[in-house]
Amino acid sequence: MTDSAPISSSEVLRDARDFSVVLGGPLYQLLRRTHLTNDTMLLLQRRIVAISLFAWAPLLVLSAISGQLAGDGVSVPFLLDLETHIRFLVVVPLLLAAELVVHKRLLPIARALLERHLIRDEDLPRFDAALRTASRWRNSLLAEVLMIASVYLIGVLFVWRRYTAPGADTWYETSPGHNGQLSPAGIWFVFVSLPLFQFLLLRWYFRLFIWTRFLWQVSRLHLNLIPTHPDNLGGLGLLGNTVYAFTVLLVAHGAMVAAQIAGRVLLLGATLPQFKVEIATVLVLLLLVVFGPMFLFAPQLSRTKRAGLLEYGTFAESYTRQFDRKWLRGGVPANESVLGSADIQSLADLASSFDVVRSMRLAPVTRSAVIQLACAVLVPMLPLLLTMMPLEALLKKLLNLVL
Repeated sequence: MTDSAPISSSEVLRDARDFSVVLGGPLYQLLRRTHLTNDTMLLLQRRIVAISLFAWAPLLVLSAISGQLAGDGVSVPFLLDLETHIRFLVVVPLLLAAELVVHKRLLPIARALLERHLIRDEDLPRFDAALRTASRWRNSLLAEVLMIASVYLIGVLFVWRRYTAPGADTWYETSPGHNGQLSPAGIWFVFVSLPLFQFLLLRWYFRLFIWTRFLWQVSRLHLNLIPTHPDNLGGLGLLGNTVYAFTVLLVAHGAMVAAQIAGRVLLLGATLPQFKVEIATVLVLLLLVVFGPMFLFAPQLSRTKRAGLLEYGTFAESYTRQFDRKWLRGGVPANESVLGSADIQSLADLASSFDVVRSMRLAPVTRSAVIQLACAVLVPMLPLLLTMMPLEALLKKLLNLVL
């Protein structure tokens, strides 16, 4: 649909009401056919159990059959591979749970932009085009095929083997390197479990891209912002709450990083301080991914604030001059008393309105939101502190910080 195509507000509202960055795509249709989800992303427990066990249970069984479950000649037996257990029994469930959370939290946003009259009538075609483009990309078969290809050609064969594989004899590979021999469990791990995990991650990054692109297109519209709106964002305060939708997703990433570090600390003798740069980098990148799209609205909010200060400043100057002439320069009628006069209350209301304009923020981002989402990333890493000190000493230090 072109920007100039005629479209009714009811059609746009219908598209906005159904817009979700999660509810669609070939995998979603497959899950529907296998009764692992429904039209509203429910049946979450069934979905988590089925997908997690599909990835993890064969590894357990095949490792037991091959005698690599608890040791028997390998440096990293299956039961001691903490990274694998957390990846498939913690991170995968969190990635799946995040779908339901994001779906529910973001579903009302597009409709609210219309119902709150933030989208001008002349921009309805462009807004609807943004909705339809995002939905079309979300449902793209080609996109998911390319993700699967990327997982096998880049994620497994290049990134994992070169940068994340431990480089020691494990339950899935002996003599790691070019001549490494995969065990039966390793074959399932490398060609089924790991690609499934990486595909779920990559699909989330694609969804975040779709959401960011949609917000970018909305930010380019001439939004109907009101500088005196009490949310101090001209009416865009609803976007500030969208970042909390990604809390579970950030917890999943924190758990994933914690699992990788734990594996190297417990099995390869590394220490937690060695990974402080990596932890900080991951934290910053994740916060930028979530909060970055909010700053797309900064130019328009800045223009609205400047215009509001000018307009309300002119209006305030006119009103206060009239107030001054009337009540302080002898212009008040003889039969009118200052007690109970609405002029004084109006002056106070005008001052409050001007303060609202002056305190407008330039992005739907708050310090509390940044702190909460940063904690969501870091909390799964707290158990790693036990690798540096006993639990009792750690609790004493935490209590000293709190008390």
